[in-house]
Amino acid sequence: MTIRNIVKINEDKCNGCGKCVTACAEGAIKIIEGKAKLVSETYCDGLGACLGHCPQDAITIEKRESAEFDEQAVKKHLAQQHKPEIPAFVCPGMMAQQFDNAGQAGDETMVSSASQLRQWPVQLKLVSPNAAYFKDADLLLVADCVPFAMADFHSRLLKEHTIIVGCPKLDDNQLYLNKLTDLLKNNNIKRLTVAHMEVPCCTGLVIIAQRAIEQSGCKLDLNDVTVTIKGKIIN
Repeated sequence: MTIRNIVKINEDKCNGCGKCVTACAEGAIKIIEGKAKLVSETYCDGLGACLGHCPQDAITIEKRESAEFDEQAVKKHLAQQHKPEIPAFVCPGMMAQQFDNAGQAGDETMVSSASQLRQWPVQLKLVSPNAAYFKDADLLLVADCVPFAMADFHSRLLKEHTIIVGCPKLDDNQLYLNKLTDLLKNNNIKRLTVAHMEVPCCTGLVIIAQRAIEQSGCKLDLNDVTVTIKGKIIN
């Protein structure tokens, strides 16, 4: 143990937006049960790159007794984050499928309300970055609350898009960043649209998309769509 600078997170102020997670290059912070937490003192270099990204001023630097920063442990930690998850049981529902009949319905009077889903699965945690349906796609990255708020989600946003769904507050943002970066690298994505709720934690999805574009080296415009809790698009 040694006396050194290390981050301190005020969980009462933290709203779980996840901006500090994507700002921490060492992967020292994760969102756990809706709050930012320091997962290991040895991963934190104490330089405070995360401070300026916290909209709630919930992160400070304090000098206290702590385990020393371990650069080798950080490298192993980050390498582990890039390893694909190997589930003990492969759910049949994870099998990749591409639909050619999106927007069609047996009853022509119901076409306006027909599903516009073009592929399966949709969760960012489950999709393969190499799935065929991502090639040359108009990609829609959507917060999982959006389709519940928008009555016309299928016709207004989902139509003619390939979709990936996630929640930046409840899920692993580093996993999201790594997978989205790989997806952008491996596919000639035409456009990327991020649809998220107006609540602060949801903006973490936009930050993940911005960083994924930077890390992938792709020249890609980002379309930011904000949806109110009443289901209205406000930008």
